[in-house]
Amino acid sequence: MYKFPKDSKLNKPEFLFGVATASYQIEGATNVDERCPSIWDTFCAKPGAVYKQHNGDVACNHYNLYQQDVDLISSLGVDAYRLSIAWPRIIKTDGSVNQKGLDFYDRLISALEEKNITIMATLYHWDLPQYLEDKGGWLNRETSVKFAEYTDVVSSYFGDRISFYVTLNEPWCSAYHGYRYGIHAPGIADEKSGFLACHNLLLAHGMAMPILRKNASNSKHGIVLNFTPNYPVDDSSIEAAQFADDEHSHWFLKPLIDGKYPESVYNHFLDVMPVIESTDMQIISEKIDFLGVNFYSRSMVSNARQGKVSDTILQKLDRAEIRMQESNDVLDDDTKAEKLQKLMNQKGIHYNSVDLEEVERTHIGWEVHPEALLKLLTDLNQTYQLPPIYITENGAAVDDQLVGGKIDDEQRYRYYQNHLSMVDQAIKLGVDIRGYFAWSLMDNFEWAEGYKMRFGIVYVDYETQTRTLKRSAIKFQEFLNARKQGLL
Repeated sequence: MYKFPKDSKLNKPEFLFGVATASYQIEGATNVDERCPSIWDTFCAKPGAVYKQHNGDVACNHYNLYQQDVDLISSLGVDAYRLSIAWPRIIKTDGSVNQKGLDFYDRLISALEEKNITIMATLYHWDLPQYLEDKGGWLNRETSVKFAEYTDVVSSYFGDRISFYVTLNEPWCSAYHGYRYGIHAPGIADEKSGFLACHNLLLAHGMAMPILRKNASNSKHGIVLNFTPNYPVDDSSIEAAQFADDEHSHWFLKPLIDGKYPESVYNHFLDVMPVIESTDMQIISEKIDFLGVNFYSRSMVSNARQGKVSDTILQKLDRAEIRMQESNDVLDDDTKAEKLQKLMNQKGIHYNSVDLEEVERTHIGWEVHPEALLKLLTDLNQTYQLPPIYITENGAAVDDQLVGGKIDDEQRYRYYQNHLSMVDQAIKLGVDIRGYFAWSLMDNFEWAEGYKMRFGIVYVDYETQTRTLKRSAIKFQEFLNARKQGLL
């Protein structure tokens, strides 16, 4: 089982342990009970957009197997479950409320309540209704208003039954991957669009916060951001790494906490900045009760005379090009990656991303460097006046093999042990961390990577929908059972 020092807060029942998923990644049933299409349904149908044109039509069939999955969660011994609510299930194309959608989540929440599992619900985990994208999506300020209205419907219906409400999951991915780089739905690759989407997403968060406080006054309300801290490869690259952090991390956190965007990035991209109305930053910086931190890896950067988009982004774009070629899609003279590279060169970005050799990597290609989580947490704690932190996603994609009915995901087990140890150290250094959610409960639809990448601690056979605990899950089970018995 996972082991920590005797005095570790992770050994105490007050520290929340959970597992996490997201609606489009696991639910399936995309054409059931009046759910309307999402931008991911549309994106998956585009040739070359997703690995082997996989989609979420069936996924893990959680919509029909939710009771089995709740029993599975309970068997792990975790305290909490982080789920997401699918906006397309709740608000119909004509703007009316879909009671059938609310009924599904009512059944799911009731099942979790019966098992005494604390619920953290994300209101937006990337599945924007397509009818809103048709009107501009996150490039349309009105979408922020629509999100607030949707938030009111959900939170007034469920109230305090949901202990933690998350407004948005990883607005960096929604804005940059979706509207700046074109890697995720809706597949727009445009600098100005990326920053505009970011602002409207943060505005949506701010508009939702007072509504959540009104409708669920005893619950906690916050947001989840993803962090991939940038490290300089040498002393000449320190400023480059700082700029990369400003662009990809502080651009999202600083407006939430301090009510302003980082000047370095704002001034550098001045010609593509969105219009910011007089009260926007006040709305965006509405006080949050907690900050969700998603962490997987770090990025190494070097100083660059000529701008270059990060190698990680380029690798994802290259994979997108391969998917397009495999589907016999007609390519322009310039590939997506080349077009983006030219655009970034014109902007004169300060950094290159560098892939280190001879380092451990997960199946998806991300470096394993747990010390970066410790540094991230302590750096954030020193930079901002933060609310309590929950690690809302952390995990590893491993090329899991089912052998003799068992999955020995040794790399994932080590990943969890080492990263949880960093959480323990961060707490001892004064960072207020209240809980940890493993990503993910089970293998699922990994967005543009389709079903190729497996992040779950539970193995899913997609043909039979059989769930099998991996070694990493059994280690969680053993640790949490020992904790409940007071044996740690």
